[in-house]
Amino acid sequence: MLKSTVLTKQFVNRAQSFFDKGCEIRFFMTWISPATSFGKKEFLALQSVFKHHPNGCLMILSRSMDSSAGRQILSPLTARGYKVTALTPDLQFLFNNTPAKAWFDDMKKGRKDPGRIPFAQNLSNLLRLVTLYKYGGVYMDTDFIVLKSFSGLRNSIGAQSVDMETGHWSRLNNAVLVFDKNHPLVYKFIENFAYTFDGNRWGFNGPYLVTRVIHKVSGKPGYDFTVLPPAAFYPVDWIKIVGYFGKPKTRYQSKWIDAKVVQLLGESYGVHLWNKESGKLRIEQGSVIGKLISNSCVICENIYSS
Repeated sequence: MLKSTVLTKQFVNRAQSFFDKGCEIRFFMTWISPATSFGKKEFLALQSVFKHHPNGCLMILSRSMDSSAGRQILSPLTARGYKVTALTPDLQFLFNNTPAKAWFDDMKKGRKDPGRIPFAQNLSNLLRLVTLYKYGGVYMDTDFIVLKSFSGLRNSIGAQSVDMETGHWSRLNNAVLVFDKNHPLVYKFIENFAYTFDGNRWGFNGPYLVTRVIHKVSGKPGYDFTVLPPAAFYPVDWIKIVGYFGKPKTRYQSKWIDAKVVQLLGESYGVHLWNKESGKLRIEQGSVIGKLISNSCVICENIYSS
């Protein structure tokens, strides 16, 4: 992804042409794995975006999905008129005029250690930030199921956990970000990434980054943002997500599932599936996740084979 190609050079014009089609809301995702790894759960996540934003635009920043294989994966949505595309990003353009440029140059020239954490993972953390800074809109991971419209959200980030004693958030997450173009807080995120990058510590350049930056700027003038409670984007903790994929085995479990679905549909903008924990699980019929996806799909095929 670091190399310049014909497609990277076309990125700016292709992106502008895509957005010129008219977008109620701009959504962005990244995909750094092969197109063959883009599975049924990821496709259900795409569907959930359009279920609640039929006039939105979704751009997937990905070299592998910007291909005939990727277009085939997206074709059930594009054939129905939904505005979704995959583009190979031009990193030089996206990083230009931000602190990411110097970091990028050092990395290409071997002056900075990429570390033990897969470099693509850290690149994804930075790519979402510079894309939001350049274009503005909503970034979300591909393991996030949208449950309601984001149209009322602006300059928002979600808390993952709350201190039980103080009631104040204790950790934020970067799986969902909603920010205007050129937002100063996003610039601070990029700056912190470039100046403190550590490729050996999991989460340091992602969830922990947004947490420490917001700790520093909270209460200072010039930043306009909202920290939403865990119920907004992370209503299910990663430790508990596995149980939300299973079907009910008793009448009590069935009632609990129905009540939980009602609660989530009422309180949450979406549910993060924590793919690292749930990626190999099948969505069982009657499960919380199954019911939520059934409520948030536009094609609604292969839900229970996912």
